[in-house]
Amino acid sequence: MLEMWAHRADLAEAAINDRHASKVWGIPGTNLGVVAWPSASRDEMFLHWHYWWQAHYLDCQIDALSRGATNVRVKRLKRTVRGARIRNLGPLTRNRYYDDKAWMALALGRLRGTQRIQPPSTLDTLEFDIISGVDPALGVLPWKVGANFFNVPANGPAAIMCARTGRLDLAISIADWIERNLVSDEFLVMDGVRMSMHGPEVNRDIHPYNQGTFMTAELEIALALRAMATAPSDADNMEYAEADNADAYIPHVMLLRDLVQATATHLASTHYVLNWPTAGGDGGLFNGILARALAEVALRLPSDSHLNRATKRLAARLVLNSADSAWRHRLEVDGLPVFPHHWDEDAQLPRNSVPATSERGTILGSTVAERDFSVQLSGWMLMEAAARVAEKYSATRV
Repeated sequence: MLEMWAHRADLAEAAINDRHASKVWGIPGTNLGVVAWPSASRDEMFLHWHYWWQAHYLDCQIDALSRGATNVRVKRLKRTVRGARIRNLGPLTRNRYYDDKAWMALALGRLRGTQRIQPPSTLDTLEFDIISGVDPALGVLPWKVGANFFNVPANGPAAIMCARTGRLDLAISIADWIERNLVSDEFLVMDGVRMSMHGPEVNRDIHPYNQGTFMTAELEIALALRAMATAPSDADNMEYAEADNADAYIPHVMLLRDLVQATATHLASTHYVLNWPTAGGDGGLFNGILARALAEVALRLPSDSHLNRATKRLAARLVLNSADSAWRHRLEVDGLPVFPHHWDEDAQLPRNSVPATSERGTILGSTVAERDFSVQLSGWMLMEAAARVAEKYSATRV
């Protein structure tokens, strides 16, 4: 099963490389993903390039690199980092949206763990720029500079970034704010809080990527606290601090279990296929991000209790069943997959489509969603998640 999923991930990668990967304005040594296929001239000229889509393009490339660090993958990854900087017409901090920048920081931050490519020297500056945007009164980020909307799309990835970079107190503070204000009684993560003259107004919309980002934030926080609790200590008085960290770890794990169960109950079919309705545009990435988060849980949540083990198996099942369904419902063009935007419905051939448009900072989908880079990127993300999960669970039933 491992070889099958790795092969499918390779084909998904090849489809993106064949249809979307392109030099930026013809400049040698650059690469980005063209936002649509079939593409129009404006797409090929990167009139629109969608900063945060490219961050997930980087993430998928790093997934593939982790499976096999070929020279071609290393070169393309370096060119994509350079392409993003050039197309941004300046440093990557040049963006008003904190969610965009947080996703880019997360992708580039993963390069710290690779041997053949290093993150850009400006990554620390990007991370500091994000943290500097935290509202001093609320302790969380607005969606964009100057906004009065404080949402999970910005704060979820920011909390992940903080937990991964040693800023654990801030990560916990952000995650606690999300839990207090935006987690429903069903353990579904709502979108955000708008501060108006009449007081806080909760946007109760449910988007699967919010479930995924908060899930990953809770996982990273739990793992960091657990590591602190189990770290060897030379001083007797450190035992109390370690015990506190161990106690603090438990609520995050309990919440994480509830988030995974809520995903299976409310955001997936009875066959454990992620199927919360999304379109193209930005929404094309939503289920893919959730699948990536579930793979992280399946692989990294400690197996130190039967409840954790059950949660890991459930997360793995959601990933593998979703990937199997998306693969069965794909189209093939020239031997390469076109993934459906709904993973339990047949893909449509992306042609004669009105292109994606932007409205109030959100990219809306093409009339045929399969045309959008985000949808196909999400399919690749899902195949990479399945390949990772299958490596651990191929010998067991999930």
